[in-house]
Amino acid sequence: MVRNAPSSLVVVSAAEDKTDTPSSGERATAGSLALALAAYTLARLALVVVVAVVIVLGARLVDVDVPLYVAAVFGVLIALPLGMALFKGLRLKVNRQIDAIDRDRKKRHDDLQSRLRGSK
Repeated sequence: MVRNAPSSLVVVSAAEDKTDTPSSGERATAGSLALALAAYTLARLALVVVVAVVIVLGARLVDVDVPLYVAAVFGVLIALPLGMALFKGLRLKVNRQIDAIDRDRKKRHDDLQSRLRGSK
């Protein structure tokens, strides 16, 4: 956290940011991570399709022929930043689950290392 900063500027470090921490009851598994990742991926792909369809239909309204591949390329370019904003909740859920799985893996690794050293 930056001290003596102007009231409109607040810098929060990742350690102090509480938005990405998993809730106390949340238990992430490989299956739940795969499901959340699939939902996020499908939502982003659906957004690309919607944007491409809007481009094609909008062009037809003004009597312009836009090839499908051109609409698809622009759909991807427009959907990239739009998807990050629209699907922030899904993205944060995936991030929380990855973090929880990583912490669990690290805990198991440290436990194994301590048992191999004979500490436990």
